[in-house]
Amino acid sequence: MTAVNDRTTADAAGQHPANTPATATVRTPRAAASTPPKKPTFWSKLGSAFAMFRNPKSIAGLSILGFFVLVAIFADVLAPYSPTQINNSARFQPPSAEHWLGTTHIGEDVLSQVIHGTRGVIVVGFLAAIIATIIAIVIGVISGYLTGWRSESLSALTNVFLVIPGLPLIIIVASMFEDPPLILIALVLGLIGWAWGARVLRAQTMSLRTRDFIQAARANGEPMRRIITVEMLPNLMALIAASFVGTVTAAILGLTTLSYIGVIPVTTYNWGTILNWASAQGAFRQNQWWWYLPPGLCIAAIGVALSLINFGIDEYVNPRLRSAGERARAMKKKGMNVNDTVTIVRTNTTSTNTKTQENA
Repeated sequence: MTAVNDRTTADAAGQHPANTPATATVRTPRAAASTPPKKPTFWSKLGSAFAMFRNPKSIAGLSILGFFVLVAIFADVLAPYSPTQINNSARFQPPSAEHWLGTTHIGEDVLSQVIHGTRGVIVVGFLAAIIATIIAIVIGVISGYLTGWRSESLSALTNVFLVIPGLPLIIIVASMFEDPPLILIALVLGLIGWAWGARVLRAQTMSLRTRDFIQAARANGEPMRRIITVEMLPNLMALIAASFVGTVTAAILGLTTLSYIGVIPVTTYNWGTILNWASAQGAFRQNQWWWYLPPGLCIAAIGVALSLINFGIDEYVNPRLRSAGERARAMKKKGMNVNDTVTIVRTNTTSTNTKTQENA
């Protein structure tokens, strides 16, 4: 009778009485302590947003741009001569040990002029881009977040500035002053260069405002300024950076163009005024390349730097380009040619030799 009861108890416990003692206890595993995932902070979002500058294209572009920024900051130290120092005994001299980039028609050192001209280009480009980017963020993000007549009014204002011709407006403003300062030129370039960036930011903001995390922030009663600054802006950093880089490029090209055609006085040093002087003194006709080629190469180099930064941002924003870039870098590490249209198939040598021995 006792054996039957022991067997029944063992069967109920799912164990056999011969293998399990009567005093055995079943231990249940402890539940693992689940820690809730940490909510990403504003600084972590901002750090991930600036990951677009970690690819090789952006790093190369930032290196070239950083070089020009350092030249602009330390222009007084790096320039061997004053840009206005005249040497009548050294006119139209080609590059030499004394004058690395030659001299002008009145003996001015071209290298010193190029170095001092970098400061005007960098100041106008970055100041105009900062002004345009701030206006684009304020108008573009607010018009994309709001609805109704307020959004449509800001959108109409953006469309008006999109069709305003920039170059004639700058010519009119510059003609009102005898010697317009570079800050004024940068202000005008910034005021006419924000519309395109605001248009892009408005479209992306309209897409973000329907996302779940924005709706959750609204349901929690978060104010609009916090939703825009904390929730939206970190997700818009890639577009903001691309708009900033594009505005810097447009401002630099606009400044050099205005200086070359003579709208900005020649007393304001930048690469465009150097080209203006070279053209006026016949340097192009007499093939005095040391006068016009260095500022032209500087304009091209800073354009390449900004283009590389823009390409790097575009590769980060566009998932297709990002995956293609990662695949290409992985193929280069393996020693494969990225441009090959035929994929090399590597066979397993060990399995092939084993199969040959079995057949033999």
